[in-house]
Amino acid sequence: MVTVASHEHGQVGSSNWYQWFFIAFLIYLLLVAVGMIGGGFKAATGDQAKELFAFASNPVTALVIGMVATALIQSSSTVTSIIVGLVAGGLPVGIAIPMVMGANIGTTITNTIVSLGHVRRGEEFKRAFAAATIHDFFNLFSVLIFLPLEIMFGFLQKTGAWLSSFLIGGDSMSMKGFDFIKPLVKPPITFMQDTFGGIGLSEQVAGTLLIIFGIALIFFVITFIGKLLKVLMVGRAKEILHSAVGRGPVSGITSGTLITVLVQSSSTTTSLVVPLAGSGVFSLRQVYPFTLGANIGTCITALLAATAVTGANAIFALQIALIHLVYNVLGVVIIYGIPFLREIPIRSAQWLSTLAVKKKLYVALYIGCVFFLIPLLAIALSKALGL
Repeated sequence: MVTVASHEHGQVGSSNWYQWFFIAFLIYLLLVAVGMIGGGFKAATGDQAKELFAFASNPVTALVIGMVATALIQSSSTVTSIIVGLVAGGLPVGIAIPMVMGANIGTTITNTIVSLGHVRRGEEFKRAFAAATIHDFFNLFSVLIFLPLEIMFGFLQKTGAWLSSFLIGGDSMSMKGFDFIKPLVKPPITFMQDTFGGIGLSEQVAGTLLIIFGIALIFFVITFIGKLLKVLMVGRAKEILHSAVGRGPVSGITSGTLITVLVQSSSTTTSLVVPLAGSGVFSLRQVYPFTLGANIGTCITALLAATAVTGANAIFALQIALIHLVYNVLGVVIIYGIPFLREIPIRSAQWLSTLAVKKKLYVALYIGCVFFLIPLLAIALSKALGL
């Protein structure tokens, strides 16, 4: 028996080693993909990137772009990585900031959908729906506080600029001349650019193709990393979750951050607790800090993507990735740290879940209005007000 057990353990270890190696390769592909988007965007637009995204200079429009794109793709990691690539290609940081805020809101639709699995069991659905929508309300509330402040004072843009200059000295990701990313990601990008050029494609067409291939590659990488990490980590993640949630807010936020870094998906992290909240294992107040940790943990993908960018725009790519992190940390510190503000997402989620149990139509109205109708009305209103 011991021999058989040892043999099986050896097989599992060998299998894990292979899977971790594949994950390392996928992370390399992620860096290449972001480099492709940045290089392609720069080639396709020349110096006209700002003019190309002039339609999104309205911050509400930019917010909705990030939000709807994430709701449709169901992955804030993918959308923020693409945004980092676009900033590397010339998209102004000021336009990208509302986009990453919108990505935070768009990603919450996944756990709301997960909660619908409990829809046939009244009290269970009420608890699960409240656990899912508390994340929605927190992110919506965070935007309501920070977006107007950012429009008025630009404090996130300034903080991100200071941090990125401090980290890389205002030059590039070269770490004082030692550029260890560029030699790794440059060869496949150069090969594709040379191949497109060799078959007679114009610079604009070649750049557009690079963007398309880069986005497709990010989809592929995020999907497979998510699947592999779920296999490797979800069992362990559940152990962390059971041992950490319910031991206070700091433990909840830390474990939410850690698990999201491990599985590279805030949707997975927040969706993990919805069934447990529905079954009554955890209360709404215990789940709340854990979901906030997911907001912080998901920033790791954009930071990783920023390391792929080289050249003059590298500092801006790092700046938007750091802004994403600062925004999410500030949201937790201020909203969760002030007792009055902390209660608003809790009471909102409780109120909505009570309505949803009484009439399921409210669930459809909530998803349709929050994720699609209200954003479109907000764009129309902001344009009417000349913002």
